[in-house]
Amino acid sequence: MVDEEHQQLIQTLHECVEACNHCYYACLKEEDVKMMAECIRLDRECAEICAFLEHALTRSTSFAPDLAKVCSRICEACGSECQKHEHNHCQKCAEACFKCAKDCKEIA
Repeated sequence: MVDEEHQQLIQTLHECVEACNHCYYACLKEEDVKMMAECIRLDRECAEICAFLEHALTRSTSFAPDLAKVCSRICEACGSECQKHEHNHCQKCAEACFKCAKDCKEIA
C-alpha cells in the first residue's frame, strides 16, 4: 500500500501527465507548429517522466527522491516553456507542471 504522502504526489503526477498530453495534442493543431516545437517536446518529456515516477511510487521504489528531483526539473522546464504561450492549454499545463515540480521537491 502506498503511504499517504505519496498518494497525493501520485495524484499530482497523474494530473500533470493529463495536462501535458492535452497540451501536446493541442499544440500539434496550432497554426504555427514550428513555433510550438519546444513546447511539444517538453510536453512529451514531462508526461513520460511523470508517468514513470507515478508507477514507480506505486511500487514503493527506493529511488523516489532521485526520480522526484529529475521530475521536478523537467516539470519546471515544461512549465516555463508553456508559460510563454498564450494558449489556454499551455497556461493550464504550466500550472499543472509547477504544482507537480513543487510536490516532487518535497520528497526529493
